[in-house]
Amino acid sequence: MKIDAIVLREIKMPLVHPFRTSFGLTTDRRILLIELQSEGFTAWGECVAGEHPFFSDEMIDTAWFITEHELAPRLVGKDIAAGRDVPSLLLQVRGHRMAKAALENAVWDLEAQVKQISLAKLLGGTREKIACGVSIGMEMDIPKQLDRVAKEVAAGYQRIKLKCQPGYDSEMFAAVRERWPDILLSCDANSAYKLSDADHIASWDQYKLLMIEQPLWYDDFYFHAQLQKRIHTAICLDECIRNSRDAQAALELGSGRIINIKVGRVGGFTEAIAVHDVAQKHGVPVWCGGMLESGVGRVQNIALSSLPNFSLPGDVSASARYWTEDIIEPEVTVSREGEIVVPLAAGRGYEVRRDRVEALTVRQQRITA
Repeated sequence: MKIDAIVLREIKMPLVHPFRTSFGLTTDRRILLIELQSEGFTAWGECVAGEHPFFSDEMIDTAWFITEHELAPRLVGKDIAAGRDVPSLLLQVRGHRMAKAALENAVWDLEAQVKQISLAKLLGGTREKIACGVSIGMEMDIPKQLDRVAKEVAAGYQRIKLKCQPGYDSEMFAAVRERWPDILLSCDANSAYKLSDADHIASWDQYKLLMIEQPLWYDDFYFHAQLQKRIHTAICLDECIRNSRDAQAALELGSGRIINIKVGRVGGFTEAIAVHDVAQKHGVPVWCGGMLESGVGRVQNIALSSLPNFSLPGDVSASARYWTEDIIEPEVTVSREGEIVVPLAAGRGYEVRRDRVEALTVRQQRITA
C-alpha cells in the first residue's frame, strides 16, 4: 500500500450539550482528521487530542505540528504492508501517541479496504454487536443531573458513567442510586483526588458502583494499588495506561481490576490490541473509552470494541448524543437494547461525508513525498 499523500484537516464541531469534567467545560471540539490517499483508496484517522493539554500532555496544536513535520513525512511515499507496521516507522519520535494513532489507524482502515474485509475482522474482532454505555458530564446541579441520567436510561444504555470531582460526588451518587437502585453505575474522577481522600472514596462502596475510574494521579499506578487495597469497588485505570507494559505492571501491582482502553491514548490499534491481550491474560475485563470523537473516531472505536475481552459496556454511544450532524453516513445509532451492530462491510463500514468535512474545515495541509 503506497502512501501517495496525507492530508491534515482541522474541523470545528459544536457539541449538542456542553460537557463538563474535572478539567473544565467543553462546548466545541477542534478535531484533527487525517485523510490518507493511496492508489485510488482514501482512508481516515482521527486524532483525539483535546484543545488543551489537560487529559494528556498532547493537544491538537502540538499534534498538528508533530504530524506535519515529523510523523507524516515518515509514512508518505512509503510502501506499507500492514497497519501493524506503522509503529516501527514512527518509533524514532518519542511520545505523541495520539498523533501517531491517527496515522496508524488510517493505515489499518486502508488495509481493510485493500483486503476487502471489515476493520473489526482485521483487528481480530469476534462480536457481532457491542454493548454501549454512556458518559455524562457534570451538571453541578442534582435535579439537572437526574434529568440527564433519566434520558440516557430511557434510551437503553447499559451502563451510566458519572463524571465527578471533590465537592460533587457522594450526594450525586446517592441521588442517582436512590432513584435507580439497579442500573449499572460507575464514576470517572479524571485524577481529581489524592490518596488522602481514601476514606472518602471508600464511602462510595455503599453506592455499588461498577468501578471508579482513575481517581488518583494521571501518571500513577503505585498509589492506585494502595487505594485498591482499602476499597471494595474496583478501580478502573485510564490515563496511566499508555502501553501494554504499563498494563502488565499495573495489574501485577494490583492497581485496579478493570482497564479502559482508549486507542488514541495508547498510540493506535496495534498497542490497543496488546493492552487488550495483557488484560485478557490476567483475567481483567476491558472496555473502550471515548474522547468526544467525530464519526471517524467513533466507528474505529466500534471495530476495536468487537475484540473478545471488551466485555463491559464502553463509551461508544450514538452520534446524536454529541453532534447535530455527524461527518459520517449513516450516523452511529444505538438500539433500544443499548447495542451497536458491528459493520461487516469492507473497511470501516461507514462513509465519510466529504461535503460535511469540507464545510467544517478551518485549516488544511497536504503532504506528499
